[in-house]
Amino acid sequence: METASDDYGAFMEKFTLPPNSAPDLPLNSLTFAIKEIFDVEGYVTGFGNPDWARTHPVATSTAPTVLALLGAGATCVGKTVMDEMAYSINGENIHYGTPRNPCAADRVPGGSSSGSAVAVGAKLVDFSLGTDTGGSVRVPASYCGIFGFRPSHGAIPISGVIPMAQSFDTVGWFARDPMILSKVGGVLLQLPDVAPVRPSCFIIAKDCFQLSFIPYDVVTQTVVKAVEKLYGGDVLKQEILGDYVKTNVPSLKHFMSKENTDQIFNIPSLSALSSAMRLLQRYEFKNNHGEWITAVKPDLGPGISERVSDALRTTGENIDTCYSVKRELHDALAALLGDFGVLMIPTVPGPPPKLQTNTSELEIFRARAFSLLSIAGVSGFCQVSIPLGMYNNLPLSISLVARHGADKFLLHLVESLYASIKE
Repeated sequence: METASDDYGAFMEKFTLPPNSAPDLPLNSLTFAIKEIFDVEGYVTGFGNPDWARTHPVATSTAPTVLALLGAGATCVGKTVMDEMAYSINGENIHYGTPRNPCAADRVPGGSSSGSAVAVGAKLVDFSLGTDTGGSVRVPASYCGIFGFRPSHGAIPISGVIPMAQSFDTVGWFARDPMILSKVGGVLLQLPDVAPVRPSCFIIAKDCFQLSFIPYDVVTQTVVKAVEKLYGGDVLKQEILGDYVKTNVPSLKHFMSKENTDQIFNIPSLSALSSAMRLLQRYEFKNNHGEWITAVKPDLGPGISERVSDALRTTGENIDTCYSVKRELHDALAALLGDFGVLMIPTVPGPPPKLQTNTSELEIFRARAFSLLSIAGVSGFCQVSIPLGMYNNLPLSISLVARHGADKFLLHLVESLYASIKE
């Protein structure tokens, strides 16, 4: 294996899985890497932790998503570093090192699909596979200045992928180019190609941009201009999303704490949404991995060990309410967006934090991040993070969210929009 200086510390293991060699395949001549959460026949799926790797056998089959990409003509060149047990959005791994952010070497790359994002951002591969439960594709895409796509929940099979929390787990992917992003989506989503559809509305979630540490105009103006140029100004609308969610997701009242309403950096209803998401995530994580953790007592890094301990203490209390919140939010956002509406939000609250920032210093940032990430996470809607270049020498992004099942529409839209954004 090459040294970190050659591959940005992105890879766990390099190998070649050859493609289907038929001519005229959609991904011919493209290379990709996969997060160390996907099974590859003959290799141990290490899940970001040496104790996990040590206590699990080699995989006896390859994940269908990986086989689909090989079948479409792409070549897999290896497995990438990830946060332990997929339980962080930071991208730091105490055991295997932190992949180096190609946009900002002193900043975290984002996780948990850290190595997959870095491999694309550093131009080591054309695209890569990650997974996104709470934000693990969207966050590193934003931090590394590339495209990241979280598909509609359930749109792509997750067999051959180690589960984190099944109510939210998705297979996502990264690319530097919207055309490649869309081509990969065509293969993974297995949907017939549809002609691009004109979006019915672009709803700017005005309050969500107040969670961002970057000025509103800096984030939105290039996208707004591109939308006006392509579709006219009449498609642009504004919404106070927090108020809409509070009114239309009544089960959230169970998660509205005093803490959620008092702090200036919060949108109370989205903070409650984040609480519901993280509770259900802890509960499902415990069901998936609690027995193994109790038996093996794995060595886990800072932040992750505390989160895992919290998960092991989780009971079934309020879990039914979490499922109600999921259903209500799905229906509420479906009514807001219709078939071809788009919601515009920040991907994350700001630029990537500095490496080895104390966990307590990141609390406000994490709280704001999960308020934003829980919108698509809990509704199951699809979301794309779009790079907008650099601001103060750090990567800047914006996200578009579309209804469940509108993945191809959203991918086509990004292709159309990005040409105008770059102008």
